[in-house]
Order: sequence, then C-alpha cells, then structure tokens
Amino acid sequence: MAGFLAFLSTIRWQDLVDIILNSYILFRVYALFRGTRVFGILVGMAVFWLFNRLAVSVGLILTSWAMQGITAAAALIIIVVFRNEIRAVLQAKTLKALLWGLPQKTEGKGSIQAVVDAVFELASKHVGALVVFPGNEDLEEVVQSGIPWDGTVSKEMMITIFWRDNPVHDGAAVVDGDRVTQVSAILPLSRRDDLPSYYGTRHRAAAGLAEASDALVVLVSEERGQVLFARGQQIQVATSKNALFNTIMEHTAPSEKMGERPQHERLRLAMAGLLSVAFIGAIWFSFTRGFETMTSLEVPIEYMNRDSQMEIRGTSVDQVRVSLGGSGALVKSVRPGQVQVRLDLSRANVGLNMLTITPENVSLPPGIALKEVKPHTVEVTLDTPVRKEMPVQVDWMGRLPENLVLTEVALFPDKVTVVAGKLIMDSLSTIYTEKVYLDGIQAPGATTARLILQPASIKLAPGSRDTVTIKYTVAKRKAP
Repeated sequence: MAGFLAFLSTIRWQDLVDIILNSYILFRVYALFRGTRVFGILVGMAVFWLFNRLAVSVGLILTSWAMQGITAAAALIIIVVFRNEIRAVLQAKTLKALLWGLPQKTEGKGSIQAVVDAVFELASKHVGALVVFPGNEDLEEVVQSGIPWDGTVSKEMMITIFWRDNPVHDGAAVVDGDRVTQVSAILPLSRRDDLPSYYGTRHRAAAGLAEASDALVVLVSEERGQVLFARGQQIQVATSKNALFNTIMEHTAPSEKMGERPQHERLRLAMAGLLSVAFIGAIWFSFTRGFETMTSLEVPIEYMNRDSQMEIRGTSVDQVRVSLGGSGALVKSVRPGQVQVRLDLSRANVGLNMLTITPENVSLPPGIALKEVKPHTVEVTLDTPVRKEMPVQVDWMGRLPENLVLTEVALFPDKVTVVAGKLIMDSLSTIYTEKVYLDGIQAPGATTARLILQPASIKLAPGSRDTVTIKYTVAKRKAP
C-alpha cells in the first residue's frame, strides 16, 4: 500500500489531463468508426503496436523493426483504401457533431413508412425492386453506375422508380435520410454457393452488397411477390409491414438520446470508455514508468537573477553531471538542451557563496526523473566592481653597469584609473609595468612599457592608456 501511495504522489495533474484527453480521443475514434471496415484495421494496428512494444522491451530488434514497418504500411493503407469511409465519417455538419455524440441517421418515420408501403404494393403486383439503406460505411466503391436523383422519398416516387416502363427500374435505389440519392445503381453480386437455386440476379445483388458493407438492402421478388431484406450474411423474408418498418428503423434511426438507447448499447459504450482509459493509461505508464533506464548528462550551470551591481568572479565548477531515470523510450529521446540546471543568485552576497543544487533547480522533460547531481554544491564568488586611481610603478629587472647609477625616474602618466571588484581592489595598492631591463641603459633616455593588470579581472577605465612613458636619468658612480 505504501508503494502504491508513493506512486500516486508522483502523478502530476498534467498527467491526469494527458490520460483523460487521449482517452477521449480514442473513444471518439471508436464512436465515429465503429461498424466500419476502418475500425477493424485500426484495431489490428493497435494489436501490432502492442506487439511492437513487447518486442522492444525484450530486445527483439528485428521483430520490432518489422512491426514498425507493418504499422506504418497499415496507416498508409487506411488513408488510401478507406479514404471514402474516413471522409464520410469526418464530414460532420458541426464541430459539436465531431467532438460529441454518436453518428446518427436522419431517416424519419414518414420516409421509412413510405418505402415500406411502396415495396409491399410492388410485391402485390409482382414488380421487382431493390432499395439500399446505407450504414456507417461509404458505398462509393461498391455501388456503381448509379444515376444521381436527389428526390424526396414518397410512396408514389418509389413505385414510379421501379415500374416496368421506367428506364431506371432495372437497378437499385439508394435512400439516405429522406432523400433518394441514386437510382439504377449496380450492386456487386454474391458468389456464395449456399444460396437457394431459385435466387435470381436481384437476390444475389442484395446479398452481395450486404456482405460487402454494413448496408441494409430491401428487395422485392418479382417471381414470388415477396418482400425480403438482406443484412450481413442473412437474407430474411419480411413477414409484415410492421416487421420491415422496425427493421429499417433499427438500422437507420437509433435514438439520439443516451438515456433512450438500448441497455446493451449503453453498456457497450461504457465498456468502450473504460477500455479507452485503461489502454491509454497503460501506454502512459509504459512510456513514463515502465522498463526504467538510467543515463547521465554533463549539463552547464546557468545563473539567474544576479544583482546588476555584482559580477561573478569565480565558480568551483562550470557544469555538473546529472543522472536521469525513466522509461527507455523517453530516456533515449532526451537531448542535452532539454535538461537545464539553474541557480538563483537573488539572495547571494558579495564574497564566497555556497549554493546547493536541489531538484527544483533542475528542469527536465515530462516523464524523466532526477536521480543524482554531482557535485550537488557549487561555490560562487561575487564581487561589486569599483573604480580607483592607482599609482604606477616600474618593474625593473637586471642591474645597471657598475660605473652608472640611476638618479631620477619620471612616469607619464604616473597614475591610472582601474575597475575591479571591491575584494580585489582592497588588496591592490600599485599597478606595475612590464619588466624593464637595466642592463642595456648606458645614458639618460626614455622608453615605453605596457601595464600589467593582475589578476585578469582588473580592467582599465575607459579612456585610460595601457602604456606609460618612462624617462630616466643616470650619472657616473663616484669613486670610493
């Protein structure tokens, strides 16, 4: 229990939002594509992805590559082969229809009743007919050579379409909503061997479309004067108008309110929601917690919020070694620029400051855990720059000839203004020139020498020269 509570304490609110958002996206994919051929392919891709993750976890390199290739190919196949079904599902009239609710059919009871009355009247007169009610799948690739119609459904129109003298009677009519969208459409024929021998072309066309899609096909047998309907692998006789009406209503007009949905439908949707959360939760766990891997990076230290009047004069280290842990997939994706170590100098004082690196000072990508920082303390020396006028002194080197003595030395300028930290300036009393050798002096003269600024943090004030002119006078040494 303690371990479980410790695990819960590591979950951020961003993680919960991440899981809920992606779970809802997965549930919407199910809601929009269920019942279509695309949904089966999506399920297959999910299975291949799970096998790929399993292969990666146990080190099956070749198998994981093969699974990745199959998944990528399947994604391309879905886009190319099932583009019509995808377009039909995503062509929502409003954004709300895409993000909320379930795809609904628009057929009303009046249009369905008109079709039912028409087919039973045609059956009584032994006039053949085929009426297609599409499901969720697009029928563009299986229904061919249809003539666009776009007429409002009525009993009289349906009878007229299939009357023997009408040029478009020999084919199927497609009913979508309260409109007849196509007439004289050619349906694929079933090649099943178990169909009754007396089934003609119209029966096989109805069975063929029902097998190839999720459409409901209503047909009228011209020879037997019967009304039948085909759905999936079944062809059944409609025993009455009421039975056919209920069948079409069940196929085309489910209730739009969740509260009015059948009990099994609500249970199915609830189960789909729970499975979506469980699936996304498992993926999140595998990426962020599963199969933990360790890695180390050398990360430079960044200093923040330094007082503008202070300067960093020295640090004990310029970078630290950061040890990270997390799932293999996330750890492998970490780049040095994504990990940052920042130290706050807002409370630092002039002089030596000892700063401790805590987890709050280390910025990491989501899902990566900080294991260790070496060293975990950093020494930072801060100082306040000041200006000061300092005397200049020549740094003589060597000895004059024995018969000469140095009698006078003059420097131009004899003082310079320097800028340095207060701590350095307190210990500084003189600025020296570079070494000037006495050995070569034979007579009075002048020379130029460069100023030596030690330590390197000492700078000349703007406008100050970095050289001085040295004028010297020598005289002959008196004999003892």
